[in-house]
Amino acid sequence: MSTVTLTLENAIAVITINNPPINATSHAVRSGIVDALDQIDGNDDIRAAILICDGKTFIAGADVSEFGQPPKAPILPDVIKRIEAATKPFIAAIHGHALGGGLEVALGCHYRIADSTAKLGLPEVNLGLIPGAGGTTRLPRLIPVSEAVSMITSGKPISATKANEIGLLDAITHGALGDAARDFAKTILSRGTPAWLLARDPIDAPSSAQWDDITSATKKKARGQVAPLAAISAIRNGIEHGPDAGLDFEREKFIELRDSDQSKALRHIFFAERSVAKLPELKGVEPNPIHQVGVIGGGIMGAGIATASLLAGFDVTIIERDEAACDNGRATVEKHIAGSLKRGLISQDRFDALMASLSTSIDYAALSHADLVVEAVFEDMAVKHDVFGKLSLHCKADAVLASNTSYLDINEIASRCINPQRVIGLHFFSPAHIMKLLEVVRTKSADAQSLATAFEFARALGKIAVPCGVCDGFIGNRIMSAYRKHCEYMLEDGALPDQIDAAMVEFGFPMGLFAMQDMAGLEISWATRKRLAPFRDPAERYVALGDYLCEMGRFGKKNGLGWYHYDDNGKAQPDPEVDALVIAESAKKGITRRDFTSTEILDVILGAMRSEGDKILAEGIANNADAIDVVMVNGYGFPRHKGGPMFMTGNED
Repeated sequence: MSTVTLTLENAIAVITINNPPINATSHAVRSGIVDALDQIDGNDDIRAAILICDGKTFIAGADVSEFGQPPKAPILPDVIKRIEAATKPFIAAIHGHALGGGLEVALGCHYRIADSTAKLGLPEVNLGLIPGAGGTTRLPRLIPVSEAVSMITSGKPISATKANEIGLLDAITHGALGDAARDFAKTILSRGTPAWLLARDPIDAPSSAQWDDITSATKKKARGQVAPLAAISAIRNGIEHGPDAGLDFEREKFIELRDSDQSKALRHIFFAERSVAKLPELKGVEPNPIHQVGVIGGGIMGAGIATASLLAGFDVTIIERDEAACDNGRATVEKHIAGSLKRGLISQDRFDALMASLSTSIDYAALSHADLVVEAVFEDMAVKHDVFGKLSLHCKADAVLASNTSYLDINEIASRCINPQRVIGLHFFSPAHIMKLLEVVRTKSADAQSLATAFEFARALGKIAVPCGVCDGFIGNRIMSAYRKHCEYMLEDGALPDQIDAAMVEFGFPMGLFAMQDMAGLEISWATRKRLAPFRDPAERYVALGDYLCEMGRFGKKNGLGWYHYDDNGKAQPDPEVDALVIAESAKKGITRRDFTSTEILDVILGAMRSEGDKILAEGIANNADAIDVVMVNGYGFPRHKGGPMFMTGNED
């Protein structure tokens, strides 16, 4: 079948794009649209045209195979201008996703109708870009400028309902899109071709002072990313200097950003996230079907895993030690799902159905039909052995048994289990129902089907699954332990907690290491250090400051005292008592303290990340450097627009 086909139905022409999987704006698509336009404009019997797509979606982006290649005519901005200048009214019929260049094509059409489940967006900022085919100039002339700013600077798609409310759509259909588009076309035959968007005035343009406020708020959210601010400049330019100047400015900025380090980094992590879980050894391996999921432990992590599983459509059973713990686990899950209800992400009927799919029990026999079970109990090997022993007895033979341990040796856990080939690690990140990252830990005995099932489970949960081998801390926690150690060295050598955290935030992390520890709870890492104490090299430099804080009852934000002091509103403040403790420890060890610049602090942190990453690669714990970058960006707040520590290593001057 041709990539673009043209059919005639009475006075209506239908241009159909068929370029799976996302109907990307490839050269063949662009050329096909222009050829169809020539035929339509030359046929006096045609009075209107519909642009529609086969498959699961409308045009959902650019052709990634053309990234980095010289542009090949006709380029997308010219195709859109050609649609806009058509002598017959054009209707974009949207289903699935209209993203990036796809939405820009729809903006070039004179009318837009969408399926009620469609999503529309301009996500270019997520790749370090801005719309490059007129999006920043046309969109503010169709919807209020504030809405256009939000869509373009956030990169987040909006629903068809929202799009209709703000004027982005002319109609929504709940039925067959093609039929609805044809019916709509008949209603506009007498109207003629409406004015181009470029000929319209912007809607509710901000004042100069309001633009300053918009720019300031965008800069704060961007945390060092340049594309959102460039988008603001492009939108404002098109409004204040007119559409022609706006289109020229937008294209200039788009090309400038396309060649920038930030865009290269963002494109790197975009593709890395989509390739990291594609293991050659799993090609052709069918995962086990999953219908019922078991979760051992209904605490913070277990309840989060249960919530994610319910939202993915699975029946879930939580096993706890007693009925009171079962009730607490259920209440936590209900709170999470009620949050989705409150935000309008699910309906009341959906909420009721999800809660009906959750059961709790103190009897492991309740897992006799579970297809996959995730253990999320206390980090103690004896406790883990007890749990997996019970799972071996009560679960069916092909059920995949997973541990959510952060540090413990899953090979040892598997060794005590019947059918160790079905034991794997599924290391979730808290809060488990929100965080996208999931480390899938391959034990030495895990078989291909268990791994395939784990990756399918991750996909169903909407997680970014990163395969890794067994070691203390796997990929993410191992690297964090390494740079935390060096941050602690800097404390003894002359830095203070708030100085290190400030340097990290300035670099682009959402929060610094010590603030993050306070949020997680200092007793967690304290328990790990105590567990590893018998195996610690006596010659290794050890910083006991975190231990001292826990011994003082300072466990972090939860009790208002950790590395920081927290006021009644939960805001962190540097604590003179902690600073004095740090300085005293330096004196006790005979260390002469010195000043650290932000650059020096980041050099130490990034150096520690890269060094540990190199060791992880050498040991085969990670398949490649991309896996490390994906983990650090999605699990530890490494700034996305930097691409990850390993990417930065290969892209420094």
